[in-house]
Amino acid sequence: MSRGNSLEFHDLSPSQQALLYELRQNSARAVMLHQLISEKLGLNATDHKCLDFLNRTGAVTAGQLAQLTGLTTGAVTNVIDRLEQAGYVTRDKDPNDRRRVVVKPAEGRSAEISPLFQSVMQSTLRILSRYDEQQTSLILEFIRQCNEMTLAEMDKLKNQEDSNSN
Repeated sequence: MSRGNSLEFHDLSPSQQALLYELRQNSARAVMLHQLISEKLGLNATDHKCLDFLNRTGAVTAGQLAQLTGLTTGAVTNVIDRLEQAGYVTRDKDPNDRRRVVVKPAEGRSAEISPLFQSVMQSTLRILSRYDEQQTSLILEFIRQCNEMTLAEMDKLKNQEDSNSN
């Protein structure tokens, strides 16, 4: 499987090689889709995806958002600043600890975002309908493992960055 791929995995089956290729394609296309959506919202892709986490979780502290996203707390602070300036989030005192601030999605703004994903969601549901429950469970487990691996790899890169700066 060459297709311009600098990483060759000769010990993998053709199906495994094809899957790796398609995973990379999916990742790249997802990044480009979210970049396009971000531009329509007047955001950058990182801010948009952090807003997506907030829309799904509700109010969280900056530290919690950093954990959810895998970003550093410094990067998350900058994201929150930009999202607040754009009117997508608000900051409030944490009711459990007045020294902390919680960030939450601004009222009504998610209604602007949902229509941008309606077609994608419908297409995804059509694809999902092709698989039975057992197949869907297998796919779900694979995706969960990929998500966990991605967070672990992000942690490695952050730790590598920290050790290189010392």
